[in-house]
Amino acid sequence: MKKILIMLFAVLMTASALAQNDSTTVRRKKVAVVLSGGGAKGMAHIGVLKVLERAGIPIDIITGTSMGSIIGGLYAIGYNANSLDSMVRVQDWSYVITDKEDMWKQSLTDRKKQNTYVFNRGITIGKRNYNDGGIIQGKNLAELFQQLCVGYTDSLDFSRDLPIPFACVATNVIDNSEYDFHCGRLPYAMRASMAIPAAFSPVRIGDKVLVDGGLKNNYPADIAREMGADIIIGVTVQGEPKMANDLNRTMSILSQIIDVNCKNKYDENLAITDLHVQVDTKGYNAASFSLAAIDTLIRRGDEEGMRHWDELMALKKRIGIDDSFRPTLLFPKNPTVMTDKQRVTAYVFENMTPQDEKFLRQKFHLERDKRAGTAGHDSIDVRRQQLFTTSMRLDLFYQTAECQLMPDGDGVRVVLTAGNRKTNQAHVGLRYDSEEHAAVQLGADFPIKAAVPMALDATLRLGKRLMARGELTVHPRSFTSPSFAYTFHRNDVDVYINGDRDYNILYNQFQAELSPLKISVRHFIFQLGLRWDYMHYRNKLEASHSRDVSLDNEHFYSYRAMMNYNSENNWYFPTRGARFKVEYAYMTDNFAQLDGKPGMSDINAHWRKSFTFGNRFTLQPMFYGRLLLGSVVPPVFGNTIGGEWFGHYVEQQMPFAGIGNMEYVSHHFVAAQLQAQQSIGSSHYLLFRIAGAQESDHLDELFERKTLLGCQAAYYLNTMFGPLGASIGYSNHTKKPYIFVNLGFEF
Repeated sequence: MKKILIMLFAVLMTASALAQNDSTTVRRKKVAVVLSGGGAKGMAHIGVLKVLERAGIPIDIITGTSMGSIIGGLYAIGYNANSLDSMVRVQDWSYVITDKEDMWKQSLTDRKKQNTYVFNRGITIGKRNYNDGGIIQGKNLAELFQQLCVGYTDSLDFSRDLPIPFACVATNVIDNSEYDFHCGRLPYAMRASMAIPAAFSPVRIGDKVLVDGGLKNNYPADIAREMGADIIIGVTVQGEPKMANDLNRTMSILSQIIDVNCKNKYDENLAITDLHVQVDTKGYNAASFSLAAIDTLIRRGDEEGMRHWDELMALKKRIGIDDSFRPTLLFPKNPTVMTDKQRVTAYVFENMTPQDEKFLRQKFHLERDKRAGTAGHDSIDVRRQQLFTTSMRLDLFYQTAECQLMPDGDGVRVVLTAGNRKTNQAHVGLRYDSEEHAAVQLGADFPIKAAVPMALDATLRLGKRLMARGELTVHPRSFTSPSFAYTFHRNDVDVYINGDRDYNILYNQFQAELSPLKISVRHFIFQLGLRWDYMHYRNKLEASHSRDVSLDNEHFYSYRAMMNYNSENNWYFPTRGARFKVEYAYMTDNFAQLDGKPGMSDINAHWRKSFTFGNRFTLQPMFYGRLLLGSVVPPVFGNTIGGEWFGHYVEQQMPFAGIGNMEYVSHHFVAAQLQAQQSIGSSHYLLFRIAGAQESDHLDELFERKTLLGCQAAYYLNTMFGPLGASIGYSNHTKKPYIFVNLGFEF
């Protein structure tokens, strides 16, 4: 009996102690962190969160608006401040905050378009697109949020189902009311909260049209109080109020309009804040997403947080904790993106036709193994997710596409959700150079939805050289995408000899090409086809010793093969990767002969590889050339060199350092070039090229003639409008300096 009483007493004492500990836990005050909106300036929130972790401040609730909702939402599911720091630095924000396709995932054709046009926009003819309403639809942001929120993409209660209770704010433009997210799909909530009106398309949920929450509550401390916060720590990134003298530019006036309209409830919410951290973001704006800006903003947040260190220590006593207390930091499976493969239990297709589902199943081998009852491809990672969504957008012409991973037993259920149909895409390219002056190129893509998807690509170039082109491509489930193209060129070409203009020729070129075999696999294109060319010569203005070029109209039929590989990480200023292109054409005028003799063989190739030393210096050796074999070589297809790019003025043109204008050379031409590329900062480039070449009309005499030598120095600024800069060069062929100015993408 005595032993029983002793045991009962021990149990009661233990329960009492546990109750006291639990009471202590209950008595500790709940702490909320409130993060304001501010676009890129909100990166400073990460620095302040680092200080809170360093100080041992527990975070029981987190609320935010716009960028504050993104940082806060990710923190609420387990990303600590260091993992957030790593995550924002590895993102390519110039891609994330646009609707561009990831260049690394695109075909070479699409990569070229992305580096040709300054403006790309979906257009709708007839019925309006439900997801329109902003310059940027936010496809890449939505995809990033899906990746970062793996495990939290289903409909959830943000207070009960997240590691840290969370809420964020959006604005319903239907009635200009505040809409607070306490539940739902976390990626949608964050995307809605930062949907800057007109810039980003709104998020539609039911009968609500949701945009940036900063319009109604840019600093939602009141929501944190409603969620049970006893102590509120707030972080804001807004600058000092502007005076009349500050409002002297368009952007400063627009910024002031936004700041004034985001003042709703701001003063009242500051009044209930226990500790306010105002980060100095002077010199930066909502679009400052460069790596240097992000680094500075995070550092400023850290420094400002440390200035409040004594206040944080005093606040710990009010909270009811001592220096020995250390809050638990949660970590997601992967703090940047999901890299591990996960087992797939099933594939689910939403909002798409049975034909589209069949297309994806066959393309990615997703057919179910009926014997095993498992998915054909039993694992998935982020890379495969992106391949799914990219194919849904490019092959099946959906405006938006999502790939969600839903926990399902010991694996995940892959849910592929299609958005609205893509109707048409419009492209605009602009450029200026010192040779052709201004030029404009317009493009449009017309998806044709059928049992076998097809696409029509139309292009119109306006300027000294006029070009119109239409190409129809079929997208079957097989490995090949056959195409038919028709192109019209009006060529207005100046031809030089030894640096002096010899003549100008104006002619129209009509061209039709059928490619029954065309394989395009990301970095690689292989194409076989038949081409017809018709030359209609209109005029020739010549000097006294002009090259003999006939003005008799002529036509040609050619059998062609082409292989193109390009893994360079940048279209104009690569630091890694290689490109290789080789073409062969057998040219005739009657499908068998040329001028009554065997046809002409055209062999041309170029290869370039980038070798980077350190972080900023790159060497790029390049070898290239073109051999014309046969007793008859039409002058219009003769070898030409000069300029910066392959095929800029005419398709057979090859660049050569120090020669700017187009010059004819012999039928056999081989060259080597070495380029040194030095980057300065994130967008400035200094280039230096040296080149040497041999030419001859007979292969056995190729190395018997004088070697062509040239050098060139250039400066370029890489911008969203393309490379802007100038070059100066000299060659022993022209024996005179040459200056060239280029503004914009090459086309």
